[in-house]
Amino acid sequence: MKKIVIFLAASLALLLGLWTQQALKVDFATLDGQGNSWSNSQGKWKVVNYFAEWCAPCLREIPELNQFYQLHNDEIDIFAVSFDPLSNEQLSALQQKYNIQFPVIERLNTLPWERPPNSLPTTYILDADGKVQKQLKGEQSAEKLIQTINTLKGL
Repeated sequence: MKKIVIFLAASLALLLGLWTQQALKVDFATLDGQGNSWSNSQGKWKVVNYFAEWCAPCLREIPELNQFYQLHNDEIDIFAVSFDPLSNEQLSALQQKYNIQFPVIERLNTLPWERPPNSLPTTYILDADGKVQKQLKGEQSAEKLIQTINTLKGL
């Protein structure tokens, strides 16, 4: 009987440990120190935009992405990712310099897409489960983003 109790307690501890590990899984972190998961979005879709300071179309679309963020941040998360490897200080400086009003990812632990894009700007649209539904190449507008997401949702 004692062996059964020990076995059940050990099994329960193992299951609890595995559940905790999954619950605390951090797929990426933003400059403000928030750890996030692609799949833990409370029903929100995500827009992930790759940019670089040397990319003129990337810089031109920032006001549109800011507008999208202001209009839809209660239902859709949007994040910026620097194509170039930069320190947190460099990322913060870029965020301020170009008035990026939405969160900037400082660390990607896992990618829901196959690999970083080979051209810029590139925007990924992820559903509420964190699965990539669309990859958009080139400059985006707030209107085009919401139309694309609504189409993907079947609205």
